[in-house]
Amino acid sequence: MTLVRNGSLSFLLSARVAVVALALVHSDSLRAQSASASDGLDLRFANGIAAIVESKVITVEDIRREIAPLVPEVQRESRNEQEFNQKLEALQDDIIQNLIDRELIVKEFRKDEKRRIPESYVDNQIAETQISQFDGDRSKFLAYLRSRGKTLREYRKEVEEDIIYGYMRQQQRKSQSTVSPVKIETFYNENKERFFQEDEAHLRLIQVSRTGASDADLKARAQVVHDRLKAGEKFEEVAREVSQDSRRGKGGDWGWQKKSDLKAEFSEPLFALKKGEFTPPILTPEGAFLLYVEDRRYAGIQSIDEVRDQIERILIQQSARQSQERWLERLRRNGYVKHF
Repeated sequence: MTLVRNGSLSFLLSARVAVVALALVHSDSLRAQSASASDGLDLRFANGIAAIVESKVITVEDIRREIAPLVPEVQRESRNEQEFNQKLEALQDDIIQNLIDRELIVKEFRKDEKRRIPESYVDNQIAETQISQFDGDRSKFLAYLRSRGKTLREYRKEVEEDIIYGYMRQQQRKSQSTVSPVKIETFYNENKERFFQEDEAHLRLIQVSRTGASDADLKARAQVVHDRLKAGEKFEEVAREVSQDSRRGKGGDWGWQKKSDLKAEFSEPLFALKKGEFTPPILTPEGAFLLYVEDRRYAGIQSIDEVRDQIERILIQQSARQSQERWLERLRRNGYVKHF
């Protein structure tokens, strides 16, 4: 039974594969990081075992391999040692739960004997890992497996289970794909403040670079462009011809811009315009700029029709998370799990 298309294989792999792959390349430095960070795992789990799920033992080394690449980020985000230790322990708990859930999800998949992961998917993923993480050097890849004390057969099983994990999680997300109009309207009415929209303008611009010119010379060059626009030439076409900014090929199109995101020398004249209007040359140290309003959105609460798709995505994500948590709770209740 085919479960996934080959092209979406990498999407279905869990983040665990990526973390492990990162560990492959930097195994020595990660060990050093782990030791220097003093993750406290050996003190928390003196017997080296964090949990048992079904017949799978989750060891301290399993957790350490997952957490090692994340420790530097936790250190950066911590203001002191106490906060670091609290965050690190919470991260350890999350990783333990994820490893437990992974085993329960794989078990759920294998209940249906008709479901199989084609061997070619596993082969492709291993080949991709060798290329992307080991420069295609099989000897480096095998050395990594030896450093983990794993045989190739055991690693194949690990990759297969990662694919299963990703597939099952994706199937749960797919089951939540529709939202009723009533729910959308209710969410909108209860959360209107979330849909406040600042003043925005769809901006096109033409830049005339200074290149050592005086203000008078620069203004004269920019005025020639301004006169062409006043004569009726399309802003987009003139921008493609004369603008010296990075969006010249797109007709000077900078997309939707919020007033608060622009410098005052640009925002004030730009937001004084109506749709279809353009500014006279604005001189800056970099050059002269002519700004054009392709379209406008005025400050206020967006209508429900403007945000309907956005609300639908929010509700689908919420529903998917809730459904997935209920699904995982059921798997946890029906599985054997022992924490240490």
